[in-house]
Amino acid sequence: MLEVYIDAASAGNPGPSGIGLFIKGEGHHIQISEYIGETNNHIAEFTALVRGLEEAQKLGSTLVSVRSDSKIVVASMEKEYVKNEEFKPYLEKALALATSFDLFFIKWVPDSQNKAADALARKAIQSKNT
Repeated sequence: MLEVYIDAASAGNPGPSGIGLFIKGEGHHIQISEYIGETNNHIAEFTALVRGLEEAQKLGSTLVSVRSDSKIVVASMEKEYVKNEEFKPYLEKALALATSFDLFFIKWVPDSQNKAADALARKAIQSKNT
């Protein structure tokens, strides 16, 4: 099983934002830190989810477990619904990607269990500012 830890960070809301992905399992140990431009934190969190699922798909995994400290992202995926129209395209893309796996799980984790992805997201913002 592939474990995909995702996080996002924004310097301001909205503001310069970055995503962090920490992927492990099936012989992989991948760290991705990516600046995504100016956006709000929720959009950044959904972007991290989509990007994480795209990476899992590229690796050819069939069993994927996503871990996120974003309650809105996890709840939206579990309910397959989001109120805010601004988030719908991201949710639809994530749901479509999730169906490409034989088994897909998403779980909320506290910040303390998501430190690697958090550090990568923050690093992405810092790399833009240097």
